Amino acid sequence: MKCLWITLADPDPPRNGQFLYSRGLIHGLTAAGMEVHVVGLTRPRGQHRHGQFADGVYWWLAPHQWSADHQPSPRWVSLASALPQLAAQTNTPPMRRILNERLTGGGSWDAIVFDSICVGWALSVVQQHYATARVRPRLVYLSHNHEQSVAEQIAADTRPFWKRQFKHVDAWKVGRLERWLVRHTDLITSNSPADCEKFRPSRADRRVEFLPPGYGGRRIPSRQIGSQLPRRAIIVGSFDWIAKRTSLEEFLAVADPLFAAAGIELDVVGNADESFLGRLRNKVRATRLTGRVDDIHPYMEQARLALVPDLLGGFKLKALDYVFNRLPIFAIAGSVPGMPLHETESIFLFRDHRSLAEGVIKAIDDLDLLNRAQQAAYTACCDQFDWTNIGQRLMCAMSLVDHSQLTTHRAAPVTPRWSTTPEVGSLDSPA
Repeated sequence: MKCLWITLADPDPPRNGQFLYSRGLIHGLTAAGMEVHVVGLTRPRGQHRHGQFADGVYWWLAPHQWSADHQPSPRWVSLASALPQLAAQTNTPPMRRILNERLTGGGSWDAIVFDSICVGWALSVVQQHYATARVRPRLVYLSHNHEQSVAEQIAADTRPFWKRQFKHVDAWKVGRLERWLVRHTDLITSNSPADCEKFRPSRADRRVEFLPPGYGGRRIPSRQIGSQLPRRAIIVGSFDWIAKRTSLEEFLAVADPLFAAAGIELDVVGNADESFLGRLRNKVRATRLTGRVDDIHPYMEQARLALVPDLLGGFKLKALDYVFNRLPIFAIAGSVPGMPLHETESIFLFRDHRSLAEGVIKAIDDLDLLNRAQQAAYTACCDQFDWTNIGQRLMCAMSLVDHSQLTTHRAAPVTPRWSTTPEVGSLDSPA
């Protein structure tokens, strides 16, 4: 099979969860025997170049100038567009040109993957290309979240008032684009069982596939958490997404004074804007915010347990780092879906940030409890989360799409037609 994979940008190096998931699935499909061609934006210090064949993948990358805070475009780019900010940032003339070149000159495609809502606009380009074709490729929407739910929650939590109104407008755009993708693709995937259930009411006639991420990092065969380790917890991740920054800031406001009073240290390790980190450093006593580091493992080795304070769901790739580096997980309930972990046995779940912090204080010196939990979590996960197996699972789901769906009348429904420039967008019809 031959697949055209449309994505945000070159996922190497994978500095956040979105790039890790995209990269793993691309290489998982390749390992499963599929020929994969990737269309996306270039990235600063990205590892691939346009027209390159590397790591078994063909790379077709559009030149792009990223913003100072490592975003594909300034956040205001979507204000005059019918697209939400997530998608407007990739809807550039070079990206559209390369996509059209692949559709026209790339030969016959068995499947076309829209990797996240960030490239949702590309569905209309594909539909227009196949409008007069007898049959078309399988169309796959690979979701990273139930984006409408996330956008609405972010909008509700945004301050001040005027900024919240812009977020509500963007959330409305997100919902409209997401519903359109769900209606007009043949297969939808989600990395969270809960998000699968949110998509299914709109997908009664088609498949919704649970597609967890894989893990290709370090695995520690055994570890004993002992009293020689500092009384320290750790949070690992990238904090370039507003939802993660908000969760972290709200957690530290509650937990840092409690940890300081209990003599517990907290390391927050991962990439974030320096101004954000600097603002937090001025407020905390028990917490060390490292920013980006070249190697997270020395920090993990010096911690007794790991935290997931995120308030939004969706699969947390950092949870796999915790499990395979044998760190017991303390998390907000609902924040770590899709993992075969059981409360109080292989993971500890709490209703809010205060109870999470209090749970850490109560358990951090119970070394037997921590060691039982990390061993149970490792055992539950050790034979799962292989990228090649997950790539085979995706390829199998593609092959099961009913060919009767791939006809001309399904190739060109009445759909929105997005502007050819990122600054202006319009809708010919509601989604």
